[in-house]
Amino acid sequence: MPPIEVIVNAAGGSFSDDTAEVLRAAFDANGLDITLHLANDGEEIIEMARKAAVSDAETIVAGGGDGTISAVVSEMYESGKTLGILPLGTLNNFSKDLAIPADVDSAVRIIAEGVTSEIDLAEVNGRVFLNNSSIGLYPRIVRNREKQQELGHGKWRSAVWAAMRVFKPSSFVKVGIEVEGKMFVRRVPFVFVGNNRYEMDFLNIGRRESLEQGKLSLYFLHRGGRLGVIFLLLKSVFGTAKQWGEFEEVLCESLTIQTHRKRLHVAFDGEVSAMQTPLKYRTLPEVLKVLVPKAAEEEA
Repeated sequence: MPPIEVIVNAAGGSFSDDTAEVLRAAFDANGLDITLHLANDGEEIIEMARKAAVSDAETIVAGGGDGTISAVVSEMYESGKTLGILPLGTLNNFSKDLAIPADVDSAVRIIAEGVTSEIDLAEVNGRVFLNNSSIGLYPRIVRNREKQQELGHGKWRSAVWAAMRVFKPSSFVKVGIEVEGKMFVRRVPFVFVGNNRYEMDFLNIGRRESLEQGKLSLYFLHRGGRLGVIFLLLKSVFGTAKQWGEFEEVLCESLTIQTHRKRLHVAFDGEVSAMQTPLKYRTLPEVLKVLVPKAAEEEA
C-alpha cells in the first residue's frame, strides 16, 4: 500500500521540536508507512492537502486544531480518501465529538485499527466547514483577538481581551433567515449555524451527540448587547437555554441568511473570512469517511 500522507501544522501552539520524531515513532510502532509533511502556515496546509488528494495514498491524516483539519478536509473530501486525525490543536472540538483521544499514541492506534465512519459536512456559499459557522458576535471576537496577537500579545491573553470587548455596547445585525420556505426577520447579536445539533446546557455546551444526522442546527438570540449575552450564559449554566423565549433553535437541511450588507465577516471553525451575501448554507450528508475509535463506530 502507498504511504499514508500526514499533514501537520508545525506553526500550531502544541507543536514542539520533538513532535515530528514522536509522530514517526508512533506510526512506526503501529506498522504504518507515512510521508510526513510539516506546514508553516495555512497556505502550505492547503497546498499539501491538494497534492495529497490526488496522490496514490488512500488515507490522509491531518494534525492540528480544528482550523487545520477543516483546511485539509476542504481539499480532500471529494476525493473519496479516508481522513485520519491527530488532535494537536488547542481546543480540538471536532476530534472530541468523534471521541478521538488527545494523546498521540492513542490517536495513531485508531488510525492503525482502520475503523471508519461516514459523517456529514456543511457548507456556506461553497465553503466547507466541520463544526460551525457564525456571523455577528463570534467573528468580531476572533478579529479582535487577531489584532491583539499582531501587537505581540499571547493567544490566550488576546482571546480574553477580545471576549471582554463583547460586553461593550454593539449594534445588532438585521437579518432575514429563510429556512425551507419560512422567513425569520430579526435584529440579532449573532447567528450560529452548526453542522448537526449542538448541546446548549453547561455540562455539554459545544458538544454534538452525532455527526450523521444530515441536519444544520440554527441558533439565534433575540436579546442583544451585554444583557443578552449574560442571560444566555446564565441560562446555559442552568441548562435552560433552549426553554428561554429569547433563544431560538431550528433544525433544517438548508437555510439562507440575507442582509442589506453586501459582505459580512463569517466565522468557520475558528477562522474568519469576508463573504458576499446572501449566505446560503446546506448540509452535505455522509460525504467524509473518517477513522474513528471502535467503540464510537459500534455505538453509531
